[in-house]
Amino acid sequence: MVRAGLRALLSSTDGIEVVGEAGSGEEALAVAARVRPDVVLMDLQLGGGMDGVTATRHLSSAGGEGPGTPCPRVLVLTMFDTDSDITRAIEAGATGYLLKAERPEELFAAIRNAASGRTALSAPVAERVLAQMRSPRPALSEREREILQQLARGLGNREIARALFISEATVKTHLGRIYGKLGVETRAGAVSVAKEQRLLP
Repeated sequence: MVRAGLRALLSSTDGIEVVGEAGSGEEALAVAARVRPDVVLMDLQLGGGMDGVTATRHLSSAGGEGPGTPCPRVLVLTMFDTDSDITRAIEAGATGYLLKAERPEELFAAIRNAASGRTALSAPVAERVLAQMRSPRPALSEREREILQQLARGLGNREIARALFISEATVKTHLGRIYGKLGVETRAGAVSVAKEQRLLP
């Protein structure tokens, strides 16, 4: 129903032609490879299978279509505006990030901007991105993030060591670094700050 509504909306606008649609990430890659669109409107939640971020990453790197093939611009159109969703989509190569609540005129302008290679962000999304840049999150390593996730689950050092196949001494070393980066002294403090700063998935 959403796709049908979007198709009708976009088809009523001069200069925008809908050349295909897809119901899954896998289907999106196949359709894009076939019709070579200038812009792909991508939702983040696509049901089972490949999610929107993974599909965006494939499309933004030419999706394996071969060298010299221009990549379509991917414009995320979604209801989700959490920091982690925005960051993941932009890191995957999205040209823009729009919320479904936007007015049609904003959507049309964003599509035209994306087609020209210009970034398009909803006002609330732009505010979140600026807020992130003004107060950057601590740069945790991948291993530190894994340990932080285990902490949030309430696991002790020995359990974390078993879960990640590392020694307890290594866990303690990483915990010390995590505490230092987050400016805390306890496990509970680390989990609390991590949640505040959206460092946990």
